Amino acid sequence: MDHSIDAVRRAVTVLPGAGRTWLLAWLLAGLAAAPAAAQTEPAKLALLFRDIYGPNGLIVNSEAVLPDGSTHSAHFNSAFQSNFTQFNIALASQLTSLPLPSPASGFTYAFDSTTGTFRRSTQSFGPILAERAETIGRGQVSFGYNFQYFSFDTIEGVDLSRVPAAFTHDEFDLGGGRRDVVTTINAVEATVGQMTGVFTYGVTDRLDVSIAVPVVRTTLNVVSRATVQRLGTGDQLAVHFFRNPDLPGGYGSDRQFTARGTASGLGDIILRAKGTVFREGHRGLAAGVDLRLPSGDEQDLLGTGAPGVRGFAALSLLHGRFSPHFNVGYQWNGSSVLGGDISTGAKGDLPDQFSYAVGADYGLSPRVSLAADLLGRHVIDSPRLITRPFPVQGDFGSAVFDDIAFEQGSFSALDGAAGVKVNVGRRMLINFNLRFKLNDNGLGDRVTPLIGFEYGS
Repeated sequence: MDHSIDAVRRAVTVLPGAGRTWLLAWLLAGLAAAPAAAQTEPAKLALLFRDIYGPNGLIVNSEAVLPDGSTHSAHFNSAFQSNFTQFNIALASQLTSLPLPSPASGFTYAFDSTTGTFRRSTQSFGPILAERAETIGRGQVSFGYNFQYFSFDTIEGVDLSRVPAAFTHDEFDLGGGRRDVVTTINAVEATVGQMTGVFTYGVTDRLDVSIAVPVVRTTLNVVSRATVQRLGTGDQLAVHFFRNPDLPGGYGSDRQFTARGTASGLGDIILRAKGTVFREGHRGLAAGVDLRLPSGDEQDLLGTGAPGVRGFAALSLLHGRFSPHFNVGYQWNGSSVLGGDISTGAKGDLPDQFSYAVGADYGLSPRVSLAADLLGRHVIDSPRLITRPFPVQGDFGSAVFDDIAFEQGSFSALDGAAGVKVNVGRRMLINFNLRFKLNDNGLGDRVTPLIGFEYGS
């Protein structure tokens, strides 16, 4: 927690003096209210897949007598343990692209020289997960707090509740009894709750600066149901088995392995600057840059463990109550142990991403506006899960099992979003949004709810 508090203090110092003390107290109060980290085995969530079967991998009991008179414990190998740690990269990649609620205030103002006062510059309260070109105005302040909950259902279209993996014996190619296979069906539960505090300050009429401080709770549970397929040993149950005292001789063919863990804490802080490039009549264009600080604990999948920079542009049009918007951006990511080897600490690059958004917001009434968006991202050179058949021919039969592997490749993911903003007080908005997947690429959550509030001074 001390590390998290220090990161918040360092990030807040980049803001102007106005409101700094108040903002620091507000953010630290939110952080202190977050659940404390709760760890189970393994100690770090990023090691969960590697350690689910124990430090030595999947060991199957054996009472077979070797030529030297000794017995052995058979070790089985699979891409599930060695490669499914690539799931960490998939999750880290998702964390780098979680669409934070827009730091831009729902209330935007422009100075009216004829009256000498500030007036509302738009009739709607703006998008929720996308950007608009308008800035909030010199000296204006906005803050908000939002909660998003991700419950990931699929990875590359594969149901996370039924991920197959086949394990082969050491020296499988030598045949004989080594042709036994252990098949597994793995249920993966991965959830991320993200509470984000956002503060925006209007430095000038054309420049905003923002800070987004997420507090993240990540839960990862894996249940692996393993079955010995005796294609090489037939009815010789003592050669490969899972110990089960309820069966004759204790020779069982099935066993269930479980690993679970939960962690909570500060996520990756984002600093933003957004400025107006031009504003002409009912059109406006803004450009900005996000700096992601690796303040979240990547070993507990709370952050990426890598700095990141995202440049973006936002074009807005205004037609009465209707305001279309178009966003494009590119995310550069640094190196993290999640992209390398968490066991040794070796780092590797996280995938870069190109993103875009197309949508509109509409002022339904003076107190209610609607927002809808298509949110796309193209992830470059990322690990991708594939399923494949695994045929086995043994002395006691043949079979084709389902198996998985990871391969490098780029992919495009597309989501939709629809939400509403309601003005419940003079300067207070309540936001509600649903984000939903439109294709199967990447790590996916069918529906992601968001609820929050924002207040503009």
